[in-house]
Amino acid sequence: MDALYTAVATANGREGRAVSSDGQIDLPLAFPAALGGNGLGTNPEQLFAAGYASCFASAMGAIGRQEKIDVKDASVTAEVSIGKDTDGGFALSVIMRVELPDHLQGEPGRELLEKTHAYCPYSKATRGNLPVEIVIE
Repeated sequence: MDALYTAVATANGREGRAVSSDGQIDLPLAFPAALGGNGLGTNPEQLFAAGYASCFASAMGAIGRQEKIDVKDASVTAEVSIGKDTDGGFALSVIMRVELPDHLQGEPGRELLEKTHAYCPYSKATRGNLPVEIVIE
């Protein structure tokens, strides 16, 4: 792969800060209350959800332009969950909730999302590594 862009960020754990090299991100990090933290900062699951949702929506736009399908009224919400896995560690799972306009309900929407999921870089990175469910709303 020839990199077109490289994002750089530094963090010092779940209870610290995350800072991007360009200063656009400078966030306090904290465990969510559901995991015993104070919840007074963002967490890696939120950051991953925001990145995946925006990337998936952009990929859907690219497929829409390629296929001449209007996707401007579609939106994507990513739900990233963390939980214990079978070996005692932690694992992630994702539910992508995609709101599609009326003209994309049914088979046209399913086909669009299959193509989007095959094209999206985040989907490629997660494929075979964690479960991703796509739900049309």
